[in-house]
Amino acid sequence: MDFDIDRYTPMPVAYELRYMILKKLRESEDPLPDIEGREGTKADVIRAVLSNSYPYLVSREGTGKTRLAESLAKLLPPVPKVKGCPYNCDPNWPEEWMCPSCQGEEEPEIEIISGIQRYSRIQGNEYTNEAKILGVKDIQAIVQGESPTDPRAFIGTGVLRGNRGVVCVDELPAIPTKVQVLFHPMLQEGKIVLEEYNWVRPIDIFFVATGNPTGFSHVNRVPEPLLDRLELIPMALPEEDVEREIMLKEGFKVRDEFFLDKTRRTTEEPIYAKPEDLRRRASAPWWIVDAVERTVRFTRDCPNIDRGSSIRGTIKSLDHTISSTERIGRSVAGLREACDGLKLALRGRIRLRADLVGFDDSPAAFMVKYDEVVEDVLWYAARDVGVAILKGVDVDPRQLAGELNALLTGGDMIEDLQDTETAYRVVRFMEENQPWESPSLVSGLGDLIRDSPEAVDSNTLREYRGSALELIAHALTAGKLVEAKIENAYAPKRME
Repeated sequence: MDFDIDRYTPMPVAYELRYMILKKLRESEDPLPDIEGREGTKADVIRAVLSNSYPYLVSREGTGKTRLAESLAKLLPPVPKVKGCPYNCDPNWPEEWMCPSCQGEEEPEIEIISGIQRYSRIQGNEYTNEAKILGVKDIQAIVQGESPTDPRAFIGTGVLRGNRGVVCVDELPAIPTKVQVLFHPMLQEGKIVLEEYNWVRPIDIFFVATGNPTGFSHVNRVPEPLLDRLELIPMALPEEDVEREIMLKEGFKVRDEFFLDKTRRTTEEPIYAKPEDLRRRASAPWWIVDAVERTVRFTRDCPNIDRGSSIRGTIKSLDHTISSTERIGRSVAGLREACDGLKLALRGRIRLRADLVGFDDSPAAFMVKYDEVVEDVLWYAARDVGVAILKGVDVDPRQLAGELNALLTGGDMIEDLQDTETAYRVVRFMEENQPWESPSLVSGLGDLIRDSPEAVDSNTLREYRGSALELIAHALTAGKLVEAKIENAYAPKRME
């Protein structure tokens, strides 16, 4: 493998994963081929990666959680590191980012490490402590004269071994709560704090946790500030046909590739990405932003929810909505993408009323209840946004419903919409009357569509207006302005 060190620029692990996921999606490849079935889980993990968020995989044992974490590490490209450095220091880093052993080295010798070599797994149990997560004293260094409080007399373990890579914490709730708090500064500030050594150093990891949901099993409590920085993702057992395929494929075989030198087995290629390769190419129209924000705010007053979402839930909900749009190769978010994004963002950030949750439920069933509540809240939020829009336009709801039915059935939406009497007026009203001032999310798309829709790519314009039509279709029926549901329009579901 040729590695052009002159073209290489260090980037955070989260950016590397985002770049590789987008590349796979644009090439119509499965980014996580090691996991068969469980498409909903994989979709949520992809959303989390695209949003630079950390997955918390929840399920019973033997469902493939650890394998999924490893498959993320396999996505990482090869990168250079200072040869022999146990913490994977990048030779292009500024000196203050380097570990004590690498600081001061001029033109250090380098070596190339693969993605899977940047994977570290920490097994959580009641005995997991600071030493397993961060490190221990180097007795040999102390014997040779180093001060016990010198960082050079310290041997990093779990997290530090995974620096610049994926760190998987298996069974997070099995770790004592007072130990779990060590992860907080890593996820919040990207730092490791070693008070005994007076050493605060940056850490670059993509964090994946596994375990059971808080309140589901008799496990240690996951602190809410830590849970607020993770995305709760259920991972069920595969369907029968998929499990049969796994059984036949994964049984014992003598595998030729295991006899080869592993350093020659990699097919990874370096990436030489630029900032524009990582930026968002999708956006959410103002009405979707309003529906998402209102949904999160409603969780704080919903009678089915004991604890509503934090502001971080608002941020992540919009992030995951746009990531849902990127995942399917679209440019503009609609209600379906908002629903998917809200479910991922709010599962771990709300607490349901106790009588709604069955503690004998499986983890997957436990999560389904959360998703149903979130979708129910979105039903009200999207209704209110749409009804408020319709109050600003004088149209006959029944005529509008008929036009929406025809437009959403097929044909050329852009041409057909302009021929309608009421639907086009409503859509243009939405395009021209954003109720709040804010910078456009991507390239001034909203402003461009408002002022010069003819200058917008036809697919983007179709998606933008389709998003508007679906919201209005939902508002017509949810607001009881018409009786019959409009066909071919996605709408969030009510709880039964």
